[in-house]
Amino acid sequence: MPAYTTRMPAGIPGDVTRPSQATIETGIFNSAAAFAGYGLFGKLSSNKFVPVGSGDAASACYGVLVRPYPVTGANASDPLGTAVPPTTGAADILRRGYINVKNNSGTPAAGGQVYIRVAAAAAGKPIGGIEAAADGSNTIAPSNCIFTGSADSSGNVEIAFNI
Repeated sequence: MPAYTTRMPAGIPGDVTRPSQATIETGIFNSAAAFAGYGLFGKLSSNKFVPVGSGDAASACYGVLVRPYPVTGANASDPLGTAVPPTTGAADILRRGYINVKNNSGTPAAGGQVYIRVAAAAAGKPIGGIEAAADGSNTIAPSNCIFTGSADSSGNVEIAFNI
């Protein structure tokens, strides 16, 4: 059993942190528009759940891709949450609630605005990913999404969406 000398990990990206407060829907993936990981924002396009992208407004954010249990597929056994979501089949979508995500830029703080990357993806900054700092037209800021605290040493942090 590991010993934590500073702080326990905040969680795994895509894990719902307060299930009793969550509303989760089932959607369908679009194989032509794959998600880079769990805990990323998506939108509905032709009745399929796809990552948000360039030109999308904050109002396009439909929900957050939830990490299922058990996880199957590529890297499924990785305890750090780097499992790759499937490109077909059913997707679990958090429509309202609290979820753990990976913060890719900036320093999250309780009550701080969540920004979602919609353009200029880079290493460690996927489309649909979460950031604590605005990046011009490359990020959008939904009015109904905030950080609930600070991130752990891996950048994992809880957000509140549609609460």
